[in-house]
Amino acid sequence: MKENRLLAKWLNDDLSPDELAEFEASPDFEKYQKIKNYTNHLQVDDLDENAMLSNILSQKKATPKVVPLYKKWMFRAAAIFVLAIGITLVMKFFVPQTQTADFGEKTTFSLPDHSEVVLNSGSEINYKKWNWDNNRHLELKGEAYFRVAKGRRFEVQTNLGKVTVLGTQFNVKARKNRFDVVCYEGRVKVNYANTQILLTHGQSVRFENGKQVKMNVNSLKPEWIDDQICFTKENIRTLLDEVERQYNVKIELNSKDTISLFTGKLPAKDLDTALQIISTTYHLEAKKVSENKIIFDEK
Repeated sequence: MKENRLLAKWLNDDLSPDELAEFEASPDFEKYQKIKNYTNHLQVDDLDENAMLSNILSQKKATPKVVPLYKKWMFRAAAIFVLAIGITLVMKFFVPQTQTADFGEKTTFSLPDHSEVVLNSGSEINYKKWNWDNNRHLELKGEAYFRVAKGRRFEVQTNLGKVTVLGTQFNVKARKNRFDVVCYEGRVKVNYANTQILLTHGQSVRFENGKQVKMNVNSLKPEWIDDQICFTKENIRTLLDEVERQYNVKIELNSKDTISLFTGKLPAKDLDTALQIISTTYHLEAKKVSENKIIFDEK
């Protein structure tokens, strides 16, 4: 502490002769002397406060960039729009497409190669647009009529069998354990279980319970396209199932006769006439118990 006090007085030239002699005899005096000699040569300019303030004020201030709030929302909206477009394109081309026809309705649509499909009531089709030119394949539940573009290979898969065609018109129906294919133009190849059949214009085949029935047809297209339900040796339960699909109704049958077969046509747009034909053929009485429910009783 004494040495620090002597150092401070020495720097201010306040030492007495005795104190000066004592301080000069200290071992650190030479170091302090060199520091003092060096600092005596340093010069510090006087601080011009007014000049410094003028220099600061004269500098150009950068104006902060302000983005209006509405522009920020526009940018966000644009980004969301672009994202939505991207998702839509992915959904359109990569995600399987589904077309349906509910009970009492028919649906017509075009495939990527412009082939036309008409779905009958209570039917569904699934397919993929992506790589369609190299994989013209779709899955059918129910019944559909196809007009395939010329020169285009085409494949229809159902839970009962598969149909392969090349530029033709044909009808496929897969209901319960019944598989029907009709060729109206060109040729179609039908695969059912371990059986493969080639159909040409005017030919049809039916598979049911392991049995195969091949027939000729004279029509140029399915009758249901023109709102006519056509039956060839059908039992009443199959007939009523189709009426339920075409008219979107529920039918209850109270009859012991479920074996007699029906051949003929029923209208698909006139329920009263259809019920009258069924009642007359099977000696039944039709009762509408509600808007969408019908009961057939024996007379």
